[in-house]
Amino acid sequence: MPPPAPPSAPPPGPPARGPLSLHRPFLRSPLAPLRLGQLLLGAACWGTVAAHKYEGAAHFALFAAVLAWLLALALAGLSLLGRWALVPLLGARWLLANAAHDLLLGVGLYAAAAGVMGHKAERHSYCNLRGYSQPCLYRAYLAAAVCAALAAALHLLSGLYCLARRCRGHRDIV
Repeated sequence: MPPPAPPSAPPPGPPARGPLSLHRPFLRSPLAPLRLGQLLLGAACWGTVAAHKYEGAAHFALFAAVLAWLLALALAGLSLLGRWALVPLLGARWLLANAAHDLLLGVGLYAAAAGVMGHKAERHSYCNLRGYSQPCLYRAYLAAAVCAALAAALHLLSGLYCLARRCRGHRDIV
């Protein structure tokens, strides 16, 4: 007698394609430009922090921005190639994994980084005066805070998009 079938099989991934073909439905979805914006703003955030002198809490901001950026890069790459079924445990729940990443990690880490860098910008606002001739990190800290805040906003939008798809009964990101 054959063994009983599992109670519910995970949703199938995209159909098998060549090794590096793009998952075109993902490119046409609203999630693709959101992911691209997240990657660009995240790279601008941690690049700005890393390119300038940083100390104290800016180390955490750099860590948070790089971690969130690397996770977004992994999600974007797997979604772009349609290979999320290869991820153990999360591949069957890719829509929820994307929503959790965006709402918990993306928004949380980038909001914390924006807060830290905004606080550092406020502490260095004295050197934004005309005639101040010493090196000043105010603009770098402010740029990093703005990039982190915008990246957090994009993560919030993509997380809400994933939750909306889930509430409408979809089980996939596209």
